[in-house]
Amino acid sequence: MARGVRKPIEEKIRDKKEVIAALKKRIQKENEELEELVRQEREQNLEILSAFLEEANLSPEEATEMLRERLSAQEGAA
Repeated sequence: MARGVRKPIEEKIRDKKEVIAALKKRIQKENEELEELVRQEREQNLEILSAFLEEANLSPEEATEMLRERLSAQEGAA
């Protein structure tokens, strides 16, 4: 039974290099999309926090100070 023509090793190497290059390009694109999603999530969280601070009539500095005090109290109790 004939199995067909076998590829020379050089062609196999070239084909693998092409596959690897395509995969690297795909990984780079996926990483860029991931970074954009993380940026969007961070922006969304900041909007939520900003709205909360505005609703509570607190400045970012006041909220930061309150959190620091609370953390200090928790560390003192531990």
